[in-house]
Amino acid sequence: MAQEFRSQGTQITNTPTTIYTAGAYDAVIGIRLANTHTAAITISVWINDGTVRYIVKDLSIPPASSVEIVQGGAKFVMENTQTLVAQSSVATSADAWVSVVQQISA
Repeated sequence: MAQEFRSQGTQITNTPTTIYTAGAYDAVIGIRLANTHTAAITISVWINDGTVRYIVKDLSIPPASSVEIVQGGAKFVMENTQTLVAQSSVATSADAWVSVVQQISA
């Protein structure tokens, strides 16, 4: 089975925003968060599998900066219907870019 690489961008707000929903056993291979606001913000990112499981909580990002929270060959697997959610301390203040390998297991 061929591996399918996918990516998607989402604007993060000050309410929980789904930035990715797994469709099968998907490997998240990258998450970049960029502060588009004029001041520092904090961002939390978590997986919702019925319970909140934080990847980062209240991560501070300076203005006009970005951070890669999955990097250097790291990855994690999400199961069908689990969601990757992000929330910023300020409305419409950040962008997220998520890269995944879909359907890593049949």
